[in-house]
Amino acid sequence: MKIQNVLLILFFAVVFSTRGLYAEEAAEEAVGMAEAVETAEEAAGLSRERVRELALGHSRSLARYDLAVRSSVLDERGQEFSNLPSLSLGGSASVNLWDSGGAPVTTGDSFGAGMNVGLSQSLFNGGKSVIYRQISALNTGAARKDALAEYFRVLDTADTAYYGVLEAAANLEAAEASLQTAEISLSMAETRFQNRMIREGEYLEALAEKESKESARNQARRDLNLSKVQLKNLTNLRELPALTGIDFSYYDHLIRRLSELNDGDVAAIYDVLWKQAAANNPGLSKSALASQNAENNLSLAKRDYTPTLGASFSTGLNYSPQNGLEFSSGRLSISGNIPLDFWVTANNVAKRQAARDQAGLDYLDAESSLAFDLQSALLDAVSQAGQVLSARRACEYAEKHFEYSMELYRLSQNSVSDLSAASALVSGNRVQLIRSQYSFLRGLSALRSLGAFGSEAEMEAILGG
Repeated sequence: MKIQNVLLILFFAVVFSTRGLYAEEAAEEAVGMAEAVETAEEAAGLSRERVRELALGHSRSLARYDLAVRSSVLDERGQEFSNLPSLSLGGSASVNLWDSGGAPVTTGDSFGAGMNVGLSQSLFNGGKSVIYRQISALNTGAARKDALAEYFRVLDTADTAYYGVLEAAANLEAAEASLQTAEISLSMAETRFQNRMIREGEYLEALAEKESKESARNQARRDLNLSKVQLKNLTNLRELPALTGIDFSYYDHLIRRLSELNDGDVAAIYDVLWKQAAANNPGLSKSALASQNAENNLSLAKRDYTPTLGASFSTGLNYSPQNGLEFSSGRLSISGNIPLDFWVTANNVAKRQAARDQAGLDYLDAESSLAFDLQSALLDAVSQAGQVLSARRACEYAEKHFEYSMELYRLSQNSVSDLSAASALVSGNRVQLIRSQYSFLRGLSALRSLGAFGSEAEMEAILGG
């Protein structure tokens, strides 16, 4: 049961208990109302937005990335703490049990205790502390970019699973329509064969066509069930309610707009999308952070040439029966270190330089890969938009052709083969229309993730002009 329903149970329990009902009756009433609310939600259907929420809420991989971000934040905080003075407190106690001759001694006379306090602080380390803080901050930023990339990956997975169920359901509907047509054709063929109006070969052809359509229907049913299992596993739902579906009329303007674009329009839209992706894509941003981190590591290696300076202070408090309580002397010490193994430092610097150059190449590769993926996704969306319109027209023409062929078949002016060909044309165009529609939606999801858009409306505004 969802969190909102749990809160609803508690609310109604309090309300009914104030009316003087028994606690058990109030709880039962509240549970009933909460279940009614949940039933109403299921009756309304499972929307795409709700699937996304459930997928994000139950994603273990996203939870692991969240923990990685928390760990990185703690590391960054620990780096800040390491720059503070180090404080230590110690204590000791001792007592003699016998003297050098083996004779017992009075423990009170030989008891002694002491406590010491120490404070140390690095005074100069060549600026390494500042660089360490920068590296920690960049590591935290990279962890956040990883989490953001996983966030969009989960969204893409949720959209793909949701569209997969809808597409499989549409394919099943198309397969059942084809099967129904084949059954009608077979029924008419049986009548004609019994009346010796057609040869046995035509009857067997109609029978084979019906069995073929039934096999395709069974395969489509299997695909739908498998898609539902995948969506249930993704959302952690025991039972999958009916899906609300997609209103493709909402995308009509965008589909027509994209299908009418020329090369110049596509290039102009790509430029706008690239600015968004270059600034917000988590993969490219992480590569930029890695490049900065490599530069910081190079600076850190160069700091090994510089000397270091530190200071420490210690004092204590001692007690003995003879002297009572007394303070020990305060001790202040300053230490310095000058590295002389310059060849080791030079080797480390050269290694960090190579790593810095490699990180720069990795960033260029990530930038080039993102540009290609973004351009491919945009071209796919434009192509799919054109295919949707073409498939709609083809489906319309194929249905009219089938109606004409069916009428001729009823009048015995068409053969089973002619009707089968007309039916196959309708079935093929329906499947093509379904495929192109949902491929178009998947293309929009890919563009959203590549550009790391905060909302789909923002992306659609760029595409729609």
